[in-house]
Amino acid sequence: MTDLRQDKVKELIRNQAAQFLQEESNYTSLITVTDASVSKDFKRATIFVTVYPETSEESVINFLKRKRRDFKEFIKPKVRMKRIPFFDFEIDRGEKNRQRIDEISHKI
Repeated sequence: MTDLRQDKVKELIRNQAAQFLQEESNYTSLITVTDASVSKDFKRATIFVTVYPETSEESVINFLKRKRRDFKEFIKPKVRMKRIPFFDFEIDRGEKNRQRIDEISHKI
């Protein structure tokens, strides 16, 4: 049952993060929420994003880290949890690797 609940919370966080970024982004970079992960104790959640252009990744991550508290306030009324997790944002390296593999396979 915990895995099902964890999956539901993960999906809710991913969707809310996408909505939050749509409202808060200044549109100088394209930020896409690709995934989220939630710890088993629901104390931590990581939101994975991709950024275009890639040269903006560092500034976008700094922006997202500054917005963690705002995101927590944004999501509070939308979730029914005893405790809202600590949120962190990271670049989705898995998605970047998948795109690189696609690029290489198209060249072959």
